[in-house]
Amino acid sequence: MLKEVWDLLITKQDFFGKLLLEHIEISLAAILIAVVWGGLVGVLISEYQKSAKPTLGVINFLYTVPSISMLGFLIPFSGIGNATAVIALTVYALLPMVRNTYTGMTNVDPAILEAAKGMGSTKKQILLRVQLPLAMPVILSGIRNMVTMTIALAGIASFIGAGGLGVAIYRGITTNNGAMTIAGSFLIALLALLVDFFLGIVEKRRNRHGREAKRQNRIMAAVAAILLICLVAGIVIPKDRGKEIHLATKPMTEQYILGEMLKYMLEQDTDLTVDLTQGVGGGTSNIAPAMESGEFDLYPEYTGTGWNMVLKRDNLYSEEQFAELQQEYQEQLNLTWQVMLGFNDTYGIAVRKEIAEQYGLQTYSDLQKVNGQLVFGAEYDFFERQDGYDKLCDTYDLSFRSTSDMDMGLKYQAINSGKIDIMPVNTTDGQLAQADVTVLKDDKGMYPSYQCGIVVRQEILDKYPELVPALQKLDRILTEADMQKMNYEVETEKKEPADVAKAFLKKKGLMKGGAR
Repeated sequence: MLKEVWDLLITKQDFFGKLLLEHIEISLAAILIAVVWGGLVGVLISEYQKSAKPTLGVINFLYTVPSISMLGFLIPFSGIGNATAVIALTVYALLPMVRNTYTGMTNVDPAILEAAKGMGSTKKQILLRVQLPLAMPVILSGIRNMVTMTIALAGIASFIGAGGLGVAIYRGITTNNGAMTIAGSFLIALLALLVDFFLGIVEKRRNRHGREAKRQNRIMAAVAAILLICLVAGIVIPKDRGKEIHLATKPMTEQYILGEMLKYMLEQDTDLTVDLTQGVGGGTSNIAPAMESGEFDLYPEYTGTGWNMVLKRDNLYSEEQFAELQQEYQEQLNLTWQVMLGFNDTYGIAVRKEIAEQYGLQTYSDLQKVNGQLVFGAEYDFFERQDGYDKLCDTYDLSFRSTSDMDMGLKYQAINSGKIDIMPVNTTDGQLAQADVTVLKDDKGMYPSYQCGIVVRQEILDKYPELVPALQKLDRILTEADMQKMNYEVETEKKEPADVAKAFLKKKGLMKGGAR
């Protein structure tokens, strides 16, 4: 495994280098904002003691909120991407900064402060020249702890479409690529350790005295202030997108492949640049609102998902209702299903083979034989979908011993190791053919059709009409067998999604210079 990780870091150094720079940018922005605001709040509450308890209480409460919950709460206000990630990381970084600043300031010997006051120093002079310098060792200790924590926590940013090394971790989990997950984790740990080592040097230099040391400290403070201004401006201020479109994908292997396929075709056949955000956590629940707000311009979606999760329809979807689906998307959301790719990625239910053979399970209805005995594992959104867990239980009158939420990239490992007994699968799953499971028959036809298509903002089509012929080249180009084969190549043979996508396009004669 270590050799695989090393080889991956070498062969994909551009990919990891880009993610590393993004991780530093996001983390450093949150750190610098927390240092400024947290330090200011810490000083203020040390001066006005009555405000200390409620202020620390509020910050302590925010610190206990799970990071994923915090991101979910912020998305409706600040959207997805780097800005939201910086806000969330700043919230978590405030506690150690405020607490250590307050502790350092209040633990300065009162006799020293009285002596400074007796010598005629003003309140401002006492604060800046006596109290703050004496509190600095405690404050710097808090900064070191906060920096390490922030760099590690920044990995969660990829869940909401932000950059950073969490992208590698999340992609590795989703595509069953352990080497990529370890590589991303290793780089985050290495970055945290290096920064902590650097801050240790700074802390030692800070304890030196003399005119030269003070001059160096002022220079470092000025550099930090400039970095803060540049980073906040780069992350928060909207950039001129020019002739650029934003493409998003869900955290699924086939979506990684489709994203690379779309990116290549659009950049090949138009003069547009495609900014690809891979594996947005939460899938449709986060991407669809971002499409409506204009943060994303297009993404691969499934008809049944669009009907139930986006349009909030309760009834079962069939492809006979596609015209209605298209009309509702255009009228309500100003979005359009521009092209259908040709394959149906519907749900199925798989049981460990030994259990299926033991109890003679062939259909969903047969599961009543083992009601209350099996452990059901599924990705997070399956338990919330209108066409997910509750509908399965209601339609077939089923119950399970317990349920387990997990990332979809871990389901097959869990069922193969016996951690779970039953799980939902997709008909195009690359690992399905290799798993020791039996796929049951949906004898009551519970699941709707999930034809895959490309949803595009109408505004972007009007602005760039050249998108239409480029997208139409992908019309009905894929079958379920094609998609399952490509998923297998990524998940089992460890090929890169981009390489698999290009090989397929070349086979179909759609790459310039490819076979015609």
